[in-house]
Amino acid sequence: MTTTTDVIGRARLGPIADAVAAATDDLVARDALHRMWVGDHTLWSEDPTEVADRLGWLAVVGEMADRVGELEALAAEVAADGLRHVVLLGMGGSSLFPEVLGRSFTPMPGRLDLTVLDTTDPAAVARVDGRLDLDACLFVAASKSGTTIETTSQLAHFWALTGGDARRFLAISDPGTELTALGHERGFRRVYENRPDIGGRYSALSYFGLVPAALLGIDLGELMARIPPLAAATTAPELPGEEHPALVLGATIGAAARAGRDKLTLVLPREIGMFGLWLEQLVAESTGKQGTGIVPVAGEHLGRPESYGDDRCFVAVGYRPGLDHLVEAGHPVVELAYRDRLDLAGLVVVWEQAVALAGAVLGINPFDQPDVASAKEATDAVLARGLPTIETVPVATLVDQVGPGDYLALQAFVDPGDEALLAGLQSSRMKLRDHLRVATTLGVGPRFLHSTGQLHKGGPPSGVFVQVVGDDATDVAIPGRPFGFSALKHAQAAGDLLALRQRGLRAGRVRIDELLEVAS
Repeated sequence: MTTTTDVIGRARLGPIADAVAAATDDLVARDALHRMWVGDHTLWSEDPTEVADRLGWLAVVGEMADRVGELEALAAEVAADGLRHVVLLGMGGSSLFPEVLGRSFTPMPGRLDLTVLDTTDPAAVARVDGRLDLDACLFVAASKSGTTIETTSQLAHFWALTGGDARRFLAISDPGTELTALGHERGFRRVYENRPDIGGRYSALSYFGLVPAALLGIDLGELMARIPPLAAATTAPELPGEEHPALVLGATIGAAARAGRDKLTLVLPREIGMFGLWLEQLVAESTGKQGTGIVPVAGEHLGRPESYGDDRCFVAVGYRPGLDHLVEAGHPVVELAYRDRLDLAGLVVVWEQAVALAGAVLGINPFDQPDVASAKEATDAVLARGLPTIETVPVATLVDQVGPGDYLALQAFVDPGDEALLAGLQSSRMKLRDHLRVATTLGVGPRFLHSTGQLHKGGPPSGVFVQVVGDDATDVAIPGRPFGFSALKHAQAAGDLLALRQRGLRAGRVRIDELLEVAS
C-alpha cells in the first residue's frame, strides 16, 4: 500500500510541529475523513447550503476514468476534420486547470494546440483573431453557471466571427444552464453536462479539465493511472487518519495559518510552474472568508531566508536547493513527492482533499464564495452608470502602508500575452518582496477576480492592493452588448477597486510605468 511518505516526502515543521500534531489529532478525533467521504456537511457547517451539494469531486475521478475512451474519440474526430487549434473560452475554475495542462504539456502529433482565453483585454481577443486560422479552430465555451460575462462575451464574439459554424463549437456547463441550452439549440458538436455538485475550483478532473486534456493528446489513461497509488493513500478507509497524506497536509496548512504562518508559499518544478495558478484559486477561494484564510503565494522566486518574515509556511513539490536553508532559519517546510508532469492529477486529488480538511481546521465552509459577487455587482453598476474617474496615487503611498504580516497584491488588468510587461511586473514584485520582507502576489485581471478575489475581500484584512490598468489602443465589439471588451475590462478594474475600498481595505491604482521603475 502507498504510504504517507510516498506522497509527503518530508515534513520539517519546526515552530509549528506541536500545532500541526494537535490539528491532526483533532481531525482524527472528529472522524473527518469518513465524514468528508459520506458527505456530512456538519464537518464544516451546521447549514448544508453549498456543502451538501458540493462534494461530487470525490466521486468524479472514478466516473471520468470510465470516459477516457469517449474523450479520446472526440480528439480523434476533431483532428480528422482538419481542426488544429482549440480555443478555450472560460474563467476561473473553468480555465485554470486547462491553462496548467496547456503550459505543462506540448500537443501530441495529430492533436490540437491549446489557447486559453480567460481575459477581457481586447488585444488578447484580437490576437486570437489574427494569429490563428479560425477555420481550423474548435471553440470550447466552459462555464459552470453558464452565464459568466467574460465567457458569454467571448462566445458571442467568435460565434459572429465564424458565421455560426456549430461544428466548431463545444460547450461544458452544468445541466439546465443557459449555455447548455444554447449549445443544444445551436447544435454544437458536443455539449458536455458536468456533475452539478462540483464547484468550479474543484472541477479539474471533471469534463472541465479532461476535455481540453484529451484535445491536447495527453495520455489520459496514464494521467488517471497515476491517481490510484495516491488514492489508495487518500481514500482507503483502512488507512489510519494520522497517516493520511491529505489529512496531514490539510492539518499542516490549517494549523500554520492559525499560528500566524498564513502565507502558504508554493515552490514548484519549472515544468509545472503554472500549477500554482490552479492552487491559488483552490486555496484562496476555499479558505479566504469570515476574516480568516490562507494566502497562497505562487510564482515568487525562492529567496534567501532573510527575504521572509515569520508568517511563511513553505510547501514544495519535489526538492529544491535552498529549502534546507529555510529550515535552518526556522521556517516550516513540507516536500511533496514528484516524478514528472503526469503526477498532476494525483497532486490535484491530494490538494483538493487537503484544502477541504483545512477548512475544517479553520472552522469555515471551504465550498462557498460569499464575497465574489461583490466585484461582479460593482462591475454591473459601473457598466450601467459609466466609468468613474479614478485618480492614480504614487506607488509609495501604498507601499508605505505595508507592515509585518501583511501581503502586497499587484493586480494587473493588462494583456496577459504581453510577456515583456508581465516580466517587468514580476521583477518589481520581487524587488518589493526583498525590500519589504512580505509576501507578494501578482494577479492578472479579470482572471484573479474568479480566484484570489474572494480572499482579498473576505479573508484577513492584511492585504495592500496595488492596481494597474493597461490602456487599449483599439477595442473589440461584443455582439449584443452596448459596450466592447475594453469598456468591460475597465469596468471590472474599477468595480474591483471600489469593492476593496468599500471594505476599508488599503487599495489604490498606480501608473504602470511608475510600478515598473521599482525594478530598475
